[in-house]
Amino acid sequence: MKKITLTILISFFIFLNVFAQITEKESELKKVSKDTTDGWEKGGVLSLTFGQTGFSTYWAAGGINSITVNGLASLFANYKKGKFTWDNSLGLGYGKQRQGKKENVAFIKTDDKIDFSSKLGTKANNKIYYAALMNFKTQFENGYIYPDDSTVISSFLAPGYLLFAAGIDYKPNNNTSVFFAPLTSKTTIVNNQLLADAGAFGVEIGEKTRSEFGGYIKVTYAKDIAKNINLNTKIDFFSNYLNNPQNIDVNWEVLLAMKISKYITANISTQFIYDHDTLFDIVDNSGILTGVKGPRTQFKEILGIGFSYKF
Repeated sequence: MKKITLTILISFFIFLNVFAQITEKESELKKVSKDTTDGWEKGGVLSLTFGQTGFSTYWAAGGINSITVNGLASLFANYKKGKFTWDNSLGLGYGKQRQGKKENVAFIKTDDKIDFSSKLGTKANNKIYYAALMNFKTQFENGYIYPDDSTVISSFLAPGYLLFAAGIDYKPNNNTSVFFAPLTSKTTIVNNQLLADAGAFGVEIGEKTRSEFGGYIKVTYAKDIAKNINLNTKIDFFSNYLNNPQNIDVNWEVLLAMKISKYITANISTQFIYDHDTLFDIVDNSGILTGVKGPRTQFKEILGIGFSYKF
């Protein structure tokens, strides 16, 4: 895990350095704009993508009909007044897929997330702010390990993650933020009694919450990296001082939006997660359950073409 984390950090900051460089003239213009403009700045992206595959009754190569729908919202509302800043962001994702055309074939979930952050800051110097952050993550509905759609493995507020952090926010330019918080509290919520009784997501058996205290780093970057191509990425690291601080939780999300026409876009989103408290049933190389549980790297990728509105 240490090697994975180190590799991610090195790769990410190399990538960040390449895209974050701007000319001296651009830097001066952005500095003037940043220092003189007060008030609200709002915007975001709303996206709805579709996928469909259909076959006739007689199709020699074989196949199965499918329909996929994914919705995504990435919104922000930021306020600035003198040395004071208040940055808010909301990320929502939800998707469904149906395979087959029988009436009793159900839609299965392909994406499900709620991610809200609010950060208050006051300027210390030209690029550094003293800041406090609140972050909340959960999902909309029950999750299952398909094709088993009767055993719930997650649900709304199971898990839910509530984080409060205080530290320093480094903003070298308008596109980048590096927030370092040596004082951070993290609460894991499992508001589902069956999951709580199983000790899911690191809570004690029968308990519905778990509190941790540690250090937190959050890096965000958003920029139009080419004409009609926008990159938005963020990566979080958390270490629990009180219990195995070497086990670092990682959450890295990337959204690449490519504009095809005014309202048509192609989106690629990925998410990498490693959480030492989220345990999985481990299988051997033959796919057979070993009877052992342990943390594992989680990765999700969604590619879609559909309607998008940026404001």
